[in-house]
Amino acid sequence: RGYDVWELPPNSQGIAALQMLNILEGYDFSKIPYGSAEHVHLFTEAKKLAFADRARFYADPAFQPAPLARLISKDYAAQRRALISMDKALKEVQPGTPKQLEEGDTIYMTVADADGMMVSLIQSNYRGMGSGMAPPGLGFILQDRGEMFVLKKDHPNGYAPGKRPFQTIIPAFVTKDGKPWLSFGVMGGAMQPQGHVQIVMNLVDFHMNLQEAGDAPRIQHEGSTEPTGQATAMSDGGEVNLETGFSYDTIRALMRKGHRVIFADGPYGGYQAIARDPASGVYYGASESRKDG
Repeated sequence: RGYDVWELPPNSQGIAALQMLNILEGYDFSKIPYGSAEHVHLFTEAKKLAFADRARFYADPAFQPAPLARLISKDYAAQRRALISMDKALKEVQPGTPKQLEEGDTIYMTVADADGMMVSLIQSNYRGMGSGMAPPGLGFILQDRGEMFVLKKDHPNGYAPGKRPFQTIIPAFVTKDGKPWLSFGVMGGAMQPQGHVQIVMNLVDFHMNLQEAGDAPRIQHEGSTEPTGQATAMSDGGEVNLETGFSYDTIRALMRKGHRVIFADGPYGGYQAIARDPASGVYYGASESRKDG
């Protein structure tokens, strides 16, 4: 579409958003209305496929090398896209076999200056107050993301000395024609890459403005296999959580495709963004309507 989306690599989950966008790139959303059953169905199926790879490949690359270039390649996305049916929801999804080439209390902040520089920053201690331990005299709490290790030596995310655990926080950028266009983030654990994809699609495919892109009803799929090893492989297709705003026609059509639809008690995610008008250089900001900005 002419935009480049920038996300963090493992040991985080940013490339899940890139994988989803690559899969969805193969569909013409100028002919698929926002909020339609086709829109929600394709988003959900792309998430299932990306998150199967997320569980298999995302870990500290210093200990578990992953085929990152292959995972975010266009031809690999085409292979995964071929698994999607327009008529039926996937119930079981296995990770792909890319060949090697070479919810939470998260906070997000973005700033930009007159020179066009942008900062996209996200931080989280993970569970509540993290480890509950503060280094004497330093005034901050240590995180406890080591909880996301798996205590199996042969697991990609298995615990090892000096290794970084899988983690979920992913500040993001979008550039256009090589220049900064958007600095943004969406808080909320596994919702983060799903939220990134929805924001990018809302702006680029559905031509919403910056605030509309964040205010639009959100989709959150749950039930995919997790990189932390606790969940068994998805065998029932998981469930699609929809915030208020999707039509009953959309919901009924999704159910006919085999999706298990849950009416959200949400809200899902927390969004902040700054966009730069490439012609005037003027900045536009948007803040989450579901919670304090």
